[in-house]
Amino acid sequence: MQRIKISSASEHLGKSIKLAGWVNCYRDHGKLIFVDLRDRSGLIQIVLDQNIDQANKLRSEWVIEIVGEVKKRPENMLNKKVENGDIEIKVKELIILSEAKTLPFSVKGDGKEIKEEERLKYRYLDLRRDRLKRNLIFRQKTLDFMREFLTERDFISVETPILTKSTPEGARDFLVPSRIYPGNFYALPQSPQQYKQLLMVAGLERYFQVARCFRDEDSRADRQPEFTQLDLEMSFIEQEDILKLIEKLMVDLIKDIFPEKKMTFTSFPRISYVDSMKKYKTDRPDLRKNKDDDEELAFSFIVDFPMFEKQSSQEGWTTMHHPFTRPQEDDCSKIKKSPGEIKAFQYDLALNGHEIGGGSLRSHRPEVLKTVFTILGHEAKDIERKFNHLLTAFEYGVPPHGGIAIGLDRLLAILLGEKSIREVIAFPKTGDARSLMMNTPSVVEKKQLTELSLDIKKKDDAEK
Repeated sequence: MQRIKISSASEHLGKSIKLAGWVNCYRDHGKLIFVDLRDRSGLIQIVLDQNIDQANKLRSEWVIEIVGEVKKRPENMLNKKVENGDIEIKVKELIILSEAKTLPFSVKGDGKEIKEEERLKYRYLDLRRDRLKRNLIFRQKTLDFMREFLTERDFISVETPILTKSTPEGARDFLVPSRIYPGNFYALPQSPQQYKQLLMVAGLERYFQVARCFRDEDSRADRQPEFTQLDLEMSFIEQEDILKLIEKLMVDLIKDIFPEKKMTFTSFPRISYVDSMKKYKTDRPDLRKNKDDDEELAFSFIVDFPMFEKQSSQEGWTTMHHPFTRPQEDDCSKIKKSPGEIKAFQYDLALNGHEIGGGSLRSHRPEVLKTVFTILGHEAKDIERKFNHLLTAFEYGVPPHGGIAIGLDRLLAILLGEKSIREVIAFPKTGDARSLMMNTPSVVEKKQLTELSLDIKKKDDAEK
């Protein structure tokens, strides 16, 4: 007999079925034992006679398999407030598949009263609760919708490398030492930025990817060293083409997957960076009419960011977004002369006071890109060493192009009413970038370091 899901049990009234799952709770009434059996699809009451072998041994969270008849509950035991409240399973056979120790915390309820560190240490147990299971299911629904939306609009999904080259893009890279080439390193991608631009040079014209990104940043309460973004790039377009595409994607997503949400705007406001800072004192304004209403969604685009900003009064220039952003000025002499006055074709997507996406048109003229790197303080030899692959590619015919990346973890946290992105990630790390479940980061064996031609210096030694 093939096992079926609990959610399908009602379709087999009067028949024998096989179910398997976890003991959600049990009640021993002497001659009869009542168990709420749980699988991913739902919950159902099963009834066991004391004469069934091992029935009186059952405990919460044990994994069992049963065969039994689907029956209508007696009239006085109907419960219309719960799923499958009108049926029960009269058990004929019971197999205990796995016993469980007493859990360190209850997996019933939303779990928000439990210390987060405890929940993250036993994340595989925490994920048993309905709230987190629901979050992961809606995460999949959202990603499926986005993939279908973009595929229907002629985008090609392409996976780009995880082992890549360390280049200055804003944040600190995670480095991966090479065993085969001692003293050389790969880097984990902060984003697929250069690869997606090279795909435009390759003539793909429309690319997207659900991309894993890695940034070795200092500890922050609601950041993750690895995160997921919807990444896309388009050729032969203007800024407004990208904004309209993302606007349509978000409006359709909310209507289809989160219809209970109320959208303040279905045509998202375009607000200049200067106006946003002047009026709202932030470049990610919360435009909801009722800021206490989590069901209200107010999207907006912030545009016309400065291309450059001073790192400090004594230091040089840095880009507000990244160096591949196209300035709103093509004259290199003017860019060099007055970098602080140059605006960029850069845009952010804001939602309820959070930045959930950002993008730009890209510099596709090598001389403009070299000028930007020069302003940032890179010498010609460094530009050649770090970016030769991109500059060389641009010598073989590159179309005007641009794109955007949407932070899926933050977007989903807002849509699902969660205060932290950790609640929408299956196995997140703490705010200080540790995995309490896997106990990482961790030391490695001396043999592994020797193979990589690496030595570990203690902090005290490094400071001498």
